[in-house]
Amino acid sequence: MPKPKVFVTRNIPHPALPLLKKHCQVRVNPKDTILSKKELLKGVKWCDALLCLLTDKVDKAVIDANPNLKVISNYAVGYNNIDVKYATEKGIPVCNTPSQQVVDAVAEHAFTLLLGIAKRIHEDEEYVRKHKWKAWAPKLLLGIQVKGKTLGIVGLGRIGKGVAQRAQCMGLKIIYANRSKQPKFEKKFGAKKVSLTTLLKKSDFISLHVPLLPSTHHLIGKKELSMMKSTAYLINTSRGPVVNEKALIQALKKKKIAGAGLDVYESEPNVNPKLTALNNVILTPHTASATIEVREQMSKDAANNILAILKNKKAQKTVNPEVYSKRRF
Repeated sequence: MPKPKVFVTRNIPHPALPLLKKHCQVRVNPKDTILSKKELLKGVKWCDALLCLLTDKVDKAVIDANPNLKVISNYAVGYNNIDVKYATEKGIPVCNTPSQQVVDAVAEHAFTLLLGIAKRIHEDEEYVRKHKWKAWAPKLLLGIQVKGKTLGIVGLGRIGKGVAQRAQCMGLKIIYANRSKQPKFEKKFGAKKVSLTTLLKKSDFISLHVPLLPSTHHLIGKKELSMMKSTAYLINTSRGPVVNEKALIQALKKKKIAGAGLDVYESEPNVNPKLTALNNVILTPHTASATIEVREQMSKDAANNILAILKNKKAQKTVNPEVYSKRRF
């Protein structure tokens, strides 16, 4: 019996490929670049299972390219690059790679951005590198102290709670906006659930941790930014389109808010040059989960998701579990 075929859209860290090669024929994109639509379609037509990345748009055309496609395994926690609804209609499980390692890494990164922008670390570093530092001065590059400030967390999932844990250690007060009240969380962290409007008005730091949905697209826009304190900072490690980038640029330019720390953007990997020109924002290239530990765990999970489906079992990390009621393989 021939081995099932797996197409991997980009070379990923160990151990996915060795795991897959034990049981499957594996083809990997030989170039360390994003595949063109034509290349992606060609790979999908060949395979039984697709291991893709957030940068791969797996839409109706891609799914229809192979009527025998059995599983789509996304090497990511998010999956807004995949038409999950259509995949479900076609009976195809869509899997992702959430883990505690991802939670910890993203929470660490969000808090790194918070501390960095508060202490003006990016400006400090540039000041030294460009040999501008001539002597200590009492007013040189003054930042703010985070202890005692109020952190507003928008979206209290696992990552939001991870940020709260780190914030508590640093002595911040915590408020949150979430669909449901979290009594155990409130008791543990002394936190309070508030409306988004109240959170925007009261927070010194606002950290976004919501998925990208029609309801969260441009959740933070001109109106919301105008509600923030002029001394407040916005941190986004969720998804770029959650924030109206043009409105954010204007708020930063006009000092309507003090600054921002961003790991995600509306048109990745293209970052608005008006944003990169600003010095009151820290920018990182969607690397919140970029640790060796995380990427290796994601690799293992992405491979195991595929192997489970190919063995006619349920994958542990399936974003459309209802698909199992209509399995066709």
